[in-house]
Amino acid sequence: MTSFEEGEALKFIADGMLGRLTRWLRMLGHNVKYSNKLDDAQLIMIARKERRVLLTKDLELYQQAMAKAVDAFYLEGKTEEEKLAELAKRFKIRLDIDMTTSRCPKCNAQVKPTSKEKVANKVEKSTFAYYNEFWKCPKCAQIYWQGAHWTKIKRTLDTAKEILKKNKSKGNHP
Repeated sequence: MTSFEEGEALKFIADGMLGRLTRWLRMLGHNVKYSNKLDDAQLIMIARKERRVLLTKDLELYQQAMAKAVDAFYLEGKTEEEKLAELAKRFKIRLDIDMTTSRCPKCNAQVKPTSKEKVANKVEKSTFAYYNEFWKCPKCAQIYWQGAHWTKIKRTLDTAKEILKKNKSKGNHP
């Protein structure tokens, strides 16, 4: 169990093996620090100092963190969908993207809505013609929209929800 206060927003730090999962969690609105250049001692130190839950697929790192009373979660899932289901179960994470809370998958800043006019010369002409809603990262200036890739994103999240539902009914991990 984590030592976080009720209602306190969870923040995570992910080890170098969880880059893809980091992007998913950020899109879902979670503050996730990530670098594949940090060693185990640095990950543990940052988790403690910034009150972040350390996410890892490295059993040894998980055990080190727990021995030092640092909140950590060991992910066993093989696929992104399995990992998302594990996290949803453990931390009550909603597996729906809400663009009002979504973060930039690249840099972790919260994305902000931007007008179509402001992205006119920053996206492909066909994208500009076809889509009306856009979001921009205030930190790295990346532009986002719910394009063709959105179907795949929804499918991944729906699969994670199915895994979660199946495991809840069985009482299994994740």
